[in-house]
Amino acid sequence: MREIKVGLVGLGFMGTTHYGIYKNLPGVRVTAVADVDPDKRRGDISKVVGNISGGDSAKTLDLNGIAVYDDAKKLIEEADVDIIDLCVPTPDHAALTLAALKAKKHVFCEKPLCRNLEQLKEIQKAVESAETYFNVGMCIRAWPEYVHARQMINSGAVGKVKTASFRRLSPDINGNSWQNWFMLDERSGGAALDMHMHDTDAICHFFGRPEKVQSCGIRGVVSDRGIDHIFTHYVYPDGKFVTAEGGWCAAKGVPFEMSFEIVCEKATLKMDASGYHIYWTCGKTETPELNVEALPTGWHVELDYFVKCVRDGIMPDKYQTPQSIFDAVSVAMAEIESVDTQKQIEVNYV
Repeated sequence: MREIKVGLVGLGFMGTTHYGIYKNLPGVRVTAVADVDPDKRRGDISKVVGNISGGDSAKTLDLNGIAVYDDAKKLIEEADVDIIDLCVPTPDHAALTLAALKAKKHVFCEKPLCRNLEQLKEIQKAVESAETYFNVGMCIRAWPEYVHARQMINSGAVGKVKTASFRRLSPDINGNSWQNWFMLDERSGGAALDMHMHDTDAICHFFGRPEKVQSCGIRGVVSDRGIDHIFTHYVYPDGKFVTAEGGWCAAKGVPFEMSFEIVCEKATLKMDASGYHIYWTCGKTETPELNVEALPTGWHVELDYFVKCVRDGIMPDKYQTPQSIFDAVSVAMAEIESVDTQKQIEVNYV
């Protein structure tokens, strides 16, 4: 088995989660890391916090034998790696993605892909001409419950979708990020772009491109002026009623919620704090057995899949294509416009 070497940029919540996952994937080794924080470059991640348990609960990283950089571009230029994994603040995604693709590295970029449509167009152009592979951490596409629900819909087993609602609600994360960047709208795009984006992407993945969006939301509840709570209706030509709600305004003690309820002709698919269940119209309730022991989260699945694609020279397309990600970002930007204009917005796909 050919060893795949990873250069990991950013050692915050997602970066350390990825580090822990790579550590347990066979034939994979993190050989270089970069971070602007000197504490993290020493392996001290005691201040890193997140909303879901991920790859590693340790508060220190053993970086012995790993090349450590204080500059991401130096890592990209100098480190002997196959994959550049970008887990940095959103505004930095575009420049580092462009640099890594230019250096002919495979790129795995965390979500959200970019901060605006101008950056999206730059990335799109670079990806289309790249000789290497590109994936984005839209992990819900690979999350076991979401994968199963989509398979049930696509197989026709549950009949036509009538309504679907998705929710992603977090306690206040003020103070939980480096330089508190999540609370700066110019950097994170607020909950609308950074967190709600997962459900926007899941909806596009489940149901295809919506024609229009109608969103309402509120800015500046916990952040400086970001959209901290949003509710969107996604308009489809066949009339199915699809909505999603996201926010990070609740008190810090409130449990994180990610859930969905998809009402179909023959059954309702539902995931919430009680688990994932199928409620058939005949009265039967089914709890599908999901194979999650080896790869328990979408983070594990997406990284394992991307590494295998790089090793085997197979264009990654099982969970996403670059264009499908570009579509989801286009929808998210239309949602933000809808909140600010209080109008229904036709999605302008890049």
